[in-house]
Amino acid sequence: MRLLVSVRNEAEALLAAEGGADFIDLKEPRDGALGGLPVTTVRAIVQALRERGIALPVSATIGDVAMHEADLIAGRVEAVGACGVDYVKVGIEPSPQAAAVLDMLARSRHAVVPVFIADAGLDFDLIAHACRLGFPALMADTADKRAGSLFACVAMPELQRFVAMVRQAGQLVGLAGALRLPDLPALRQLAPDFAGFRSAVCVGDRASALDVQRVRGLAEQLAIDSVPATA
Repeated sequence: MRLLVSVRNEAEALLAAEGGADFIDLKEPRDGALGGLPVTTVRAIVQALRERGIALPVSATIGDVAMHEADLIAGRVEAVGACGVDYVKVGIEPSPQAAAVLDMLARSRHAVVPVFIADAGLDFDLIAHACRLGFPALMADTADKRAGSLFACVAMPELQRFVAMVRQAGQLVGLAGALRLPDLPALRQLAPDFAGFRSAVCVGDRASALDVQRVRGLAEQLAIDSVPATA
């Protein structure tokens, strides 16, 4: 299970890399679950990382956009993808338009990661549709970070089903949603390919500053988990 850390600026991106993050995720936590950063900021962060020889995968969100605004989604995916990120994350909410949005995203020239917003549960028909479209990864996340973690919104059997479906389709699977250290045992049981954190690595709430010591501590916890037991 690899560590994805969400950051909002160059300084935080460098701290996350220094602390041992496996993925750097670009978003503005004050603007919602998948709050987007200005494309100039996204481009500057990617440039700052690469100029320092940091080759970690970088993802960026497009912001919270409703499913009926397909043209806006497409335009933002193109703008963010053109900044040099490795993955563009797009929130997917259950709606009549969601399947068509997934079809559109699958045709993008950029590597898109659909993020299924799970506050009201997971739509497995929609997830199965996404699994057939060949995205590099799928994620589950929450919109209302004040309502507790992902585990407060989605029952463990549903999350197990989500992880199994995505993995069976040959795609990477990620989990996020106000995750904190007490959630680690449940995450270990689910064993997604990566888990996304913001709240757990900040000095206060998720809108406050990133704490490199907390990133390092979390990275060390996950590294310990990945070491096989010896006889």
